[in-house]
Amino acid sequence: MSKDPEQRALGAQDEGITLSPLSVDDWRLWRDLRIEALREAAYAFGSKLSDWQGPGDTEERWRARLTDVPLNIVARLDGKPVGMVSAISPDVKSAELISMWVAPFARGSGVGDALIQAVVSWAERQHARQVVLAVRADNERAIALYARHEFIDSGPVRNTNDGEPPERLMTTTLASSRAQS
Repeated sequence: MSKDPEQRALGAQDEGITLSPLSVDDWRLWRDLRIEALREAAYAFGSKLSDWQGPGDTEERWRARLTDVPLNIVARLDGKPVGMVSAISPDVKSAELISMWVAPFARGSGVGDALIQAVVSWAERQHARQVVLAVRADNERAIALYARHEFIDSGPVRNTNDGEPPERLMTTTLASSRAQS
């Protein structure tokens, strides 16, 4: 059975994996996944769980997050939400992959690959030349995942918070840009 055009455009790679772009009305789903991501993998994010709980846990703030960031996708595996990714365009030439997370039980199932491909496809439609991301230097599994998608280590990220673990910048040049070179 072939995937529908939206799933192909988002980069879904497996019949059991579906990707859904989110609107502001999906804020509860985004909130639930983001809270779980910050709880399970606090080491992987610049934000802290406490930043998004208590006074920071408002519908208005979650809706604003989905409005301010142009691409927000949730991945489902066999119908269950298991991952998320976002992307921004900090400048005309680049897109930045942010807020990626896959539930532990879904890691290794292709969900991460599908989420990365969705961001790359979106970046190509935005006419970006590259996709960049920051990853904790000690997150070897994530680094290997990004490397499979032709992201290369582009050097250290300058940490703004003292005591934070070092991060690496990873970059991939998009195929459409390589073809024009």
